[in-house]
Amino acid sequence: MSRPTTNSQTGGKISRSPWITLAILSCVGLMAMFADTMILPAIPDLIRDFKITYNASSWILASFLITGAVMTPIAGRLSDMYGKKKMLLIIVGIYTIGISVAAISTNFTVMIIGRIMQGFGASMFAISFGIIRDKFAPEKLAVAQGIFSSMFSAGAVIGVAIGGTIINNFGWHATFLLVIPIAIVLFVAISRFIHIDMDKATSRISNKNTEFCCRFIHVRRDILLSESSSTTIEYDSSSGSINKKKATIDMMGAITLSITVISFLVALQFIQTVNAAASANVPIVIGFGAAATISLSFFIMTERKADSPLIDLKLLVNKVLLRANIINMVVGITALMVVYQTIPILIRSPPPLGFGGNALSIANVQLPYMVISLIVSIASGFIVSKFGNQSPTISGIIISIAGFFLLFALHSTEFLITTSLAVIATGLSLTQIGSINIILVNTPKQSNGVSLGMTTLLYLIGTSVGPVIAGIFMQANQAFVKGISGSSFPAPQSYNLIFLTATLLSVVSIVLAGSIKKRPSAPRIVIK
Repeated sequence: MSRPTTNSQTGGKISRSPWITLAILSCVGLMAMFADTMILPAIPDLIRDFKITYNASSWILASFLITGAVMTPIAGRLSDMYGKKKMLLIIVGIYTIGISVAAISTNFTVMIIGRIMQGFGASMFAISFGIIRDKFAPEKLAVAQGIFSSMFSAGAVIGVAIGGTIINNFGWHATFLLVIPIAIVLFVAISRFIHIDMDKATSRISNKNTEFCCRFIHVRRDILLSESSSTTIEYDSSSGSINKKKATIDMMGAITLSITVISFLVALQFIQTVNAAASANVPIVIGFGAAATISLSFFIMTERKADSPLIDLKLLVNKVLLRANIINMVVGITALMVVYQTIPILIRSPPPLGFGGNALSIANVQLPYMVISLIVSIASGFIVSKFGNQSPTISGIIISIAGFFLLFALHSTEFLITTSLAVIATGLSLTQIGSINIILVNTPKQSNGVSLGMTTLLYLIGTSVGPVIAGIFMQANQAFVKGISGSSFPAPQSYNLIFLTATLLSVVSIVLAGSIKKRPSAPRIVIK
């Protein structure tokens, strides 16, 4: 087996390797967010072309997000078992196929299949973070991760900035077609230029127990030669022995979680149709509601027994972590419900129910939201180090409440909507920064990876709920426009209900944030 290169070797090519890797992975993140936000101005066109309801249109976003939520922890585990680069290439490949399927879709079912395949791509972010952690020395890691994280917001800004123009001039198919060659180029770049040093993690061991370090390094190569990377290593400090343990995937947890979330959302959609005229939908609501309840019970039982659970129930029930995670979920629900699902439809709906704008109008209204999110994400490190985690969280929630209420009270012009979205962007960004930092600070160090994975999963589940809630309100409150026969559009009260719901959810968040007490002292860990 050839000897892998390390950072200890000097030379221009080697020293540039981590930064080349960072540049490629940053472009991957940029592309994914760019592609996902470009589609936002096209949602009204997709509703028209596929002849679907506003309720059904929520699945354009929800299908992507649910898949991403379930696949993120699974892909992370698979990358540990079979290699990060290999899994990243597979996922980018699936994502590229999904983009291609969506580009040629001629009906709603094919579009959703394409969006589900794109949802697999959401899991490449966690793998990319892992690769960056492996490639960079600790003193450079924060800078690298900051650059990579900022690409998400940057991609959203670019996607909104040019997405409207592309859709307006070439149609929504062009938004997917544009991404296909970019994805192929990045696939080749990952294959050609990213090299992951398998021994780097072990070469950076810093442990006071010298005997352990020596023993670990001694057996490391034998383990790599004799078994696949699906083997994990545990050190028994009492006996001084090193144990090998096969990594596992919580597939049953993934299946039951998927059934739970999808069944819940479908039942939620049909609840608003249950009335005297649509009594036939009652069994559907009962059936999917029962399926959600049963699968949730199985999910909880599965997670209690799983070696590597998707959600660590012991961490989840921690009062501080649970409240912070709910606050972070509310950020996802409200952002997707208002900014991503509702605003495009409001702008494109004909007067007097909307503004009669085009795709470019949506981009102009949403752009300040994306730009401010980018600015705050770049400044997040300074904000937390200067003010701690609770102050930004509470301040962000208060600003969010003000922004959503302003949107509820004043959304009669595009300028007023743009102003409200700018306020909301500031509030939601601060809230998310603070709540995630609360989770990091209050999680035991040995569980940081598990906790962050759980937080990401819960956040993505929240984002999948947001569009569905918006779709329910818009479908339940319809009105006709004079001169446009055969088509109904969301009535003004639907937007009022959506904006008011976002305001009330933010009020719940402020109650939760106010009840989070100062972090207790970390328990002492004694190794015998």
